[in-house]
Amino acid sequence: MTPSANFHFELLTTDLGTSARRSRLMTPRGAIELPTFMPVGTLGTVKGITIDQVALTGAEILLGNTYHLALRPGEEVVAELGGLHHMMGWEKPILTDSGGFQVFSLAQMTKVTEEGAVFKSHIDGSRLELTPERSIAIQETLGSDIAMVFDHVVALPNEHRVIREACERSIRWAQRCQQAATLREQIQFAIVQGGLDENLRVWSAEALAKLDFPGYAIGGLSVGEPPEDMYRMLDVTCPVLPKDRPRYLMGVGKPIDLLEGIRRGVDMFDCVMPTRNGRNALAFTDQGPLRLRNAVHRNDPRPVQEGCPCLACKHSRGYIRHLFVSGEMLGPILLSHHNLTYYQILMQESRLAIEQGRFEEYYRGKVAGWQ
Repeated sequence: MTPSANFHFELLTTDLGTSARRSRLMTPRGAIELPTFMPVGTLGTVKGITIDQVALTGAEILLGNTYHLALRPGEEVVAELGGLHHMMGWEKPILTDSGGFQVFSLAQMTKVTEEGAVFKSHIDGSRLELTPERSIAIQETLGSDIAMVFDHVVALPNEHRVIREACERSIRWAQRCQQAATLREQIQFAIVQGGLDENLRVWSAEALAKLDFPGYAIGGLSVGEPPEDMYRMLDVTCPVLPKDRPRYLMGVGKPIDLLEGIRRGVDMFDCVMPTRNGRNALAFTDQGPLRLRNAVHRNDPRPVQEGCPCLACKHSRGYIRHLFVSGEMLGPILLSHHNLTYYQILMQESRLAIEQGRFEEYYRGKVAGWQ
């Protein structure tokens, strides 16, 4: 299925001193300025905040999850409610993960064969079978703008044989996902696997590049390996991926990881970290993380981050701490909004720094502040 001409990727400029890219992905539901961070809305909601509050952060694209939405409320229910965009009240682009990560995260409840994966539901133990064809069918029913291919993710470290077999299977599954596509208004991103093996990563990237996908993701990282190993995989993988397609590093991560990815040529990121940490009273700032439950913030009249336009920073650190200590639900809501806003500002500043050819300088300044 040939994608609609309404999808178009444009590489605008590359930073002078790094591999950082400033680009744009056009979709039928609007432009996505890259690099970008996608808030995670696994079940059709960015946990803890309203969709209007998500929009206030500056987010241009959200992420949903095939496995979880297929279980609850079910893709047919989503379709009856007008599709994922209408159900959520979000008019901008949505990317849906394929369920491949759950092959890893729910490994004890999953059986993988060449045909696909059979899950034992983490909710009620019922059986859910995902094949490449079924994953794409669900994502088409959900109506997302970008569908991820179904891939085989394995834990790291692992035996070379296990990683290679999963890598090879992921490429065969990617071809089946391509062949299963029926929507012109949805594009697919392939996913590079290969564990921490540089040769496998390059081989996987080259093999998938030949299949001519509209975009490419780097998967199977940020699953417990040291950050240095993840950066090493990006160093060998990004140069092999097509320059005229978006690159997406899945499930990453900390602010430092975003900047390390950008300087190596990554365009898109997602992670639950901003909201998960927000719910647990940790705020990201230019001076490093703040733990707002700590008594040192009890009488602090300053905002979490000077100049931040988020909902939390209209209040004092002392008030935010009071909300958490008192068990008030507003605390997690406000800090989740702050962290998502902080990530979006990081992306906005990164885009500007790349345009001005000074990303390395920007990167060094940010890292110095966090340390």
